[in-house]
Amino acid sequence: QLQLEDSGGGLVQPGGSLRLSCAASDSTADVNAFAWFRQVPEKEYELVGCLTVNTGTTDYRDSVKGRFTISRDNAKNAVYLQMNSLKPEDTAVYYCNAVLRGGGFGSWGQGTQVTVSS
Repeated sequence: QLQLEDSGGGLVQPGGSLRLSCAASDSTADVNAFAWFRQVPEKEYELVGCLTVNTGTTDYRDSVKGRFTISRDNAKNAVYLQMNSLKPEDTAVYYCNAVLRGGGFGSWGQGTQVTVSS
């Protein structure tokens, strides 16, 4: 089972930047897309954005467009979420996962906490 390990979160001031990392445990040959999600307490999981492997195209929810960028490093078997111009509303636990070509997702990691506060 493909496992994703989230890291890179922390406490930043509004307007600051963070880069989150998503390390894959095994080959990602069967991955159709990588996606980043986030969740705040008592709220539903929210799709932040995704990167489609075959095309390299990315898409983002409206609230983060122009501020967040998803990228992939094949050599490191990792996916990244670069977050710029962070806002307090971005505070959440962030998770990455893989959408598999055969259907379903990889295994969820523990997530990484991002806190944006002055």
